[in-house]
Amino acid sequence: MSIIPNQRIQLHGFNNLTKSLSFNMYDICYTKTREEREAYIAYIDEEYSAERLTRILQGVSDRIGAHVLNIAKQDYVPQGASVTLLVSEGPVVEVPTEHLEETPAAMPESVVMQLDKSHLTVHTYPEYHPEEGISTFRADIDVSTCGEISPLKALNHLIDSFDTDIMTIDYRVRGFTRDFKGRKLFIDHDIHSIQNFIDEEHKEQFDMIDSNIYQENIFHTKCKLKEFDLNNYLFGYKSETLSEEEKTAITSRITEEMEEIYFGRNMNHR
Repeated sequence: MSIIPNQRIQLHGFNNLTKSLSFNMYDICYTKTREEREAYIAYIDEEYSAERLTRILQGVSDRIGAHVLNIAKQDYVPQGASVTLLVSEGPVVEVPTEHLEETPAAMPESVVMQLDKSHLTVHTYPEYHPEEGISTFRADIDVSTCGEISPLKALNHLIDSFDTDIMTIDYRVRGFTRDFKGRKLFIDHDIHSIQNFIDEEHKEQFDMIDSNIYQENIFHTKCKLKEFDLNNYLFGYKSETLSEEEKTAITSRITEEMEEIYFGRNMNHR
């Protein structure tokens, strides 16, 4: 179905298409010693705390025009954080006063009215290689909406919010809604690639590959940073302090790590 700009479809009831954007990013660092590794993990935990992640998701909500209903956030020990926002397409004007007696006391009563709303989530995963000096930070962000609001509007904000070496982005439209004649509509907007929703400045910075299943409204894009500056991957010191042999070895390790994540397979079995 092709829809011209600004054309509106007359629907039978509510637009209940579910639009899901999954944004997965990796930051890679070379940590030569245990002390460097621990310092990097501590830095990541502070830089991407639950409080900071909440602000990022609130920015997503603002950009897609959603209304935040509830926020749950948690910093974990020894590392990592999670945040979930429940959102609605419009402000909630009618709040039910009744609640279920079986509802556990520890849970907010408002969860009853929020179950059918959209949501935004982020989870972080700092980790390190057991032997070879590589540390990685991964963040998984999921933006799931129903109705007319589109998670794709927040894509550039998410890219700007993280220091990213590798990104994998998935977008899927699920379910169907009906027009006033009862005809099913499985998508309500034109899309050929997730890249169409990434601004030119970002596209110039990354190599990108698409894997799309158009007939199923499933879109997948992988992105890898084009330029390589070794100083961006060293934690606490500069490449000028290294020998040429060390620079070559570290560069090889980092680029191999990036390739393995980008292509989703081990390149060299050690």
